[in-house]
Amino acid sequence: MATIAVSGSSGLIGSALVALLREYGHDVLRLVRKAAVQPDEVGWDPARGEIHLEACAGVTAIVNLSGAPISRRWNDRYREELLTSRLDATHTLATAAATLGPEVALINASAVGYYGDRGREPLTEDSPPGTGFLAELVQKWEAATTVAAEAGNRVVLARTGLVISNRGGALGPLMPMLRAGIAGPLGSGEQIWPWISLRDEVRALAWTIEDELSGPVNLASPATTTNGELIKAIADGIGRPAVLRVPKPALRAALGGLAGDVLASQNLVPKVLLDSGFTFKQRTLDDLVTWLVAEEN
Repeated sequence: MATIAVSGSSGLIGSALVALLREYGHDVLRLVRKAAVQPDEVGWDPARGEIHLEACAGVTAIVNLSGAPISRRWNDRYREELLTSRLDATHTLATAAATLGPEVALINASAVGYYGDRGREPLTEDSPPGTGFLAELVQKWEAATTVAAEAGNRVVLARTGLVISNRGGALGPLMPMLRAGIAGPLGSGEQIWPWISLRDEVRALAWTIEDELSGPVNLASPATTTNGELIKAIADGIGRPAVLRVPKPALRAALGGLAGDVLASQNLVPKVLLDSGFTFKQRTLDDLVTWLVAEEN
């Protein structure tokens, strides 16, 4: 079994990933931005580019899930934090991987925002980047891994879609409203939302480590689902209506710059995962709703 270091281990995805990796029998080191106290903790300070490398001896993979949350309302100051938090963490961990040696893989979080708003165009890992703030942010974020790639480390760019869970993620702000029956499609509801269950998200991240994938990897279900279809299916699953459409002006007032990405359409194709033999547990919208309802109860 491997020894794997994980940053962002206290977040929704990170905590689920740590639990899964340990279930698989791996040793996990959690990178913490404080003095390490527990035996499984390693101190680091991404803003200063510092990490306790001696505690990482024997690590065979580093999973970087660090970065300021996308889901908050954006202003100019927060846009800068979104970028710098990702660049600082990624550069620090890419440098650490390069220093530790080429046998250390770097699994780096990324986002489907790379592709921008592309309508119904099928988007594989070979598709070019889009335009807009988030697309530019993701390109810079991914470029910060270059120091590891140039040192011969295996680098995975995990372009994650909307992570669906009852405990947070993409549905975090919506679930209370869905349960109350006061939610509905966002904007037109026709934009394609590339979603992935939290369960498949962490399984896919673990797969990239064990199957030794490299380069960009789209983490999203193969299903092509519009925002309206997704919200209606979940509402139906929990026995609530979903007819109160949220208009674009209201979204922009509530979310600021983030509204443009909530309204974006991205028809993501997880070609690398599928070609490698990965099997989704929640492959279809019906699978997702069945899993969510079981988790809800």
